Amino acid sequence: MSTGNATSTMSDRRSASRSRRRMLIPDVLRGVAILAMLIAHAGPFVPDMPKALLFIQGTINDVASPLFALVMGISAQLVWNRRSGVARTLVQQSWRGVLLVALGIWMTTWGSWVMIVLQSLGLLLIFGVPLLLLGTRTLIIVAAAIALLSQPLLMLARGTTWLYTQPLIVQELANGLAVGRSYRLINLLPFFLLGALLLRHGFRRDRLLWVMAAIAPVAFLGSMAVERFFTVAVQSGDYLDTLHDVGLVFAAYVVVVLVATAGGGAFQRMLGPVGAWGQVALSLYVVHVGVIALWARSNGFPQTNEPLGWLLIVPGMALLGWAWVRFVGTGPIEWLLGMITGRPRKWRVR
Repeated sequence: MSTGNATSTMSDRRSASRSRRRMLIPDVLRGVAILAMLIAHAGPFVPDMPKALLFIQGTINDVASPLFALVMGISAQLVWNRRSGVARTLVQQSWRGVLLVALGIWMTTWGSWVMIVLQSLGLLLIFGVPLLLLGTRTLIIVAAAIALLSQPLLMLARGTTWLYTQPLIVQELANGLAVGRSYRLINLLPFFLLGALLLRHGFRRDRLLWVMAAIAPVAFLGSMAVERFFTVAVQSGDYLDTLHDVGLVFAAYVVVVLVATAGGGAFQRMLGPVGAWGQVALSLYVVHVGVIALWARSNGFPQTNEPLGWLLIVPGMALLGWAWVRFVGTGPIEWLLGMITGRPRKWRVR
């Protein structure tokens, strides 16, 4: 009897260890996304950079929002997997989406140079979460259909100039849906659905992961080659722009899964700080936009390199995020959203 209990305990520990490892991956992906946004938004502090660094910075900027959408889809599927009830989950997630939209609209009035992404991310929850009730095959078809329809829909949306005479809230909702220059529900929704599909499949080193690894460089380099050699004028959200994002997101996902599922605990410990940033990503997003807004109001838009500003936004925020998780726990904005939406979080998560 004692041997059986010991065997059962060891099995439970191995299962718990696998669960913790699986949960590390969404946090790390979210951490990579927030770090990419920090680097992108700190770019104006160092306008005088070599072209090679500007290209790297632009590439980092491009991966941030679709990677956020991917990990939001993963997180939304995790919520469904907890089986808290369809009606309750829909209400909670929709309410969370509304709050993100409201927070994003408010942040546009702060006076920073940051294009706020929260409106589009909030709309992802409102429109994307109900789609996760679909079966896997149907969800794949829906995600592919949305991706194929994205450019025609954007072309229609770009002609709606009358929107710019509407109140701020109408403009921001339209921007979040389809009209925005940088972030749009139409383009982010396929990545959101892909995130849910990847969670359903599992974070494994299997054929799917190697296919994604093969697609990543082809999509990234292929989109740039077509744009350059065929002199195609690519706008944000067009098919080639989406293909470019696919390459970046696939590459980030593959690397994170490979590192997180490597044997031994050294690789998991190496990802620890990145996972910490992911746990407080929303708080870091709000705080760093606030810091940039204060800087912009006091000093205006940087005309020459301002290393102090860059240090505050990139390593400063990264250190703040790690320290908060290490010594406090749940991020303050994450905690507040949890309380308001009926999904309270403990300050310390063991």
